[in-house]
Amino acid sequence: MAELVRARRLTDQEGQRLQKIVRRGTGSSIRLRRAMVIMPSASGNTVPAIARLVQGDEDAIRGVIHRFNEMGLACLDPRWAGGRPRLISPEDEAFIIATATTRPETLEQPFTRWSLRKLCAYLSRNHGTRRVVVGRERLRQLLRKHDITFQRTKTWKETNDPDRDTKLARIDHVSSHFADRVFAFDEFGPLTIRPHPGAGWVRKSHPGRLPANYHKLCGVRQFHGCYSLGGDTLWGIVRAGKSAGNTLAALKTIRAARPDGAPIYIILDNLSAHKGSAIRAWAARSNVELCFTPTYCSWANPIEAHFGPLKTFAVAGSNHPNHTVATRALHAYLRWRNANARIRSERQHTWGQRTTHAA
Repeated sequence: MAELVRARRLTDQEGQRLQKIVRRGTGSSIRLRRAMVIMPSASGNTVPAIARLVQGDEDAIRGVIHRFNEMGLACLDPRWAGGRPRLISPEDEAFIIATATTRPETLEQPFTRWSLRKLCAYLSRNHGTRRVVVGRERLRQLLRKHDITFQRTKTWKETNDPDRDTKLARIDHVSSHFADRVFAFDEFGPLTIRPHPGAGWVRKSHPGRLPANYHKLCGVRQFHGCYSLGGDTLWGIVRAGKSAGNTLAALKTIRAARPDGAPIYIILDNLSAHKGSAIRAWAARSNVELCFTPTYCSWANPIEAHFGPLKTFAVAGSNHPNHTVATRALHAYLRWRNANARIRSERQHTWGQRTTHAA
């Protein structure tokens, strides 16, 4: 039997970047769709489940996964190029990139950052062994080609969990060998009662309008989501906040989904509300193994990739009067999503043609 196609294990930076793209759901549609392929694949989702998630062709999904395994996150931005042969040698490109990523002070320049003008001037007039004459537009293109962008300096969270590799290996193992008994849990929120900006099809220059909101008197809620890796089913409960009691109530619905008493595996992050003594005691009695993701590695949770569409189609663009109505709308979307999750992907059906039924 051929080995299943699956994305390699993500690094912390890759996981956080993919999670940011999927959660926001904005920007390039190609980048978003490819992120929604790579992230669930790395966390154990199968190719058919991903094809249903993004409504894409299974062969194309496999192609994106192979490209990611070969070149990393560079596959998010496909490059289709042509034209005349390059005039700048690979050695010149390497020198340009090395200079651009070096602080000017290190090269005895009296400023703390490069601008395109300053970088062009230094490349063509420096006192070193190599000089490169390049225009600002061509320099900008070269920097973009090598994923060098102008950014603000930020802090970055990297996992300090000493058991990172062990935890990720366990998640990989159970999702690969026991997919029909693997579930995922996480909270999605906070859910607030206010007009949520969204998007939709409207006449040109006539955008949809939502009223302004000056008072938020309904508080917040948290959606405690549960996902079946093998059944590709998403459900959950809405509660006022995160707590061990609310977590346990949601986890019991997962055990109820497999009442046969066979062992099941639940992937969840290591929030304190997820690993109290009551939860651990219940898991031991109920034949449930809790597979915690490493610290700052919530991207390894398979449910994360499904919260992006949930926000896009059930929260964005809404303006509910209270949490009761908002919760009903959320569950209505989940019922629709689960009922349509197994509808054939575009590979099995050409849109515009009559559907053929099996004999």
